[in-house]
Amino acid sequence: MAKRHAKTPAPIDAIEPTQPTPEAEAIEAAALAEIDDQIEKRRSVVAVGYKRLYRNRALEAGRLGKAPKRSCDDWLARELQKAVLDDKERLVVHRLEAILDENGVAHRNWNRTTPGWQGRLRMSGRMALQRIVANRGALLLDGETREAPEAWVAKHRN
Repeated sequence: MAKRHAKTPAPIDAIEPTQPTPEAEAIEAAALAEIDDQIEKRRSVVAVGYKRLYRNRALEAGRLGKAPKRSCDDWLARELQKAVLDDKERLVVHRLEAILDENGVAHRNWNRTTPGWQGRLRMSGRMALQRIVANRGALLLDGETREAPEAWVAKHRN
């Protein structure tokens, strides 16, 4: 089997920083503490180096909350975060499954019984969806077609 070579991480889109309120600062501090705890957990399929990379990239871009710090935070990740996370940034499984179905990702045979299945569903679903969306050039979401940025498509198209 060929050895995979590390790719240079994609740049994060610039986002205008806002002045955080004391409440927002407290929420962000709690999110950072939780992410830091998760980084050191060894019960994960995600390597510690990637967890640190995601966290640091989100901090550099000024992205608040847990979700950007535990994903690659690219265009597709942001679209999925808006569509499948609740107000506490937890996965809403039926929303993700609906998006996978709408885009033609066969996922019904994936394991949903062992600990950590939600995270594996989220990650595997994103990877399968990434290929389909990149080849199509658009994400189907609630009956709408969302065009993918050209640079994102160029990076992920097969």
